[in-house]
Amino acid sequence: MAATRVTINNNGSIVIEGDFSIHDESGVEYGLAGRTRISLCRCGHSAKKPFCDGSHRRNEFASECCAYDLPEPVKKA
Repeated sequence: MAATRVTINNNGSIVIEGDFSIHDESGVEYGLAGRTRISLCRCGHSAKKPFCDGSHRRNEFASECCAYDLPEPVKKA
């Protein structure tokens, strides 16, 4: 199985590559027609949510992301 890679594009989409599946809130799987690379909307303007349709370019969406380390998870007692 190929590793899954998630890339957060500055001022754009979230790209997922590799072996993955996408499900809605009810657990129903989206049919990806064999795709191993997809882009998810971050701006909220896509007409094809959750997938990106390039609407961020027309809506002046700007959101830069730089990688950082998360703190350790809080352990529940």
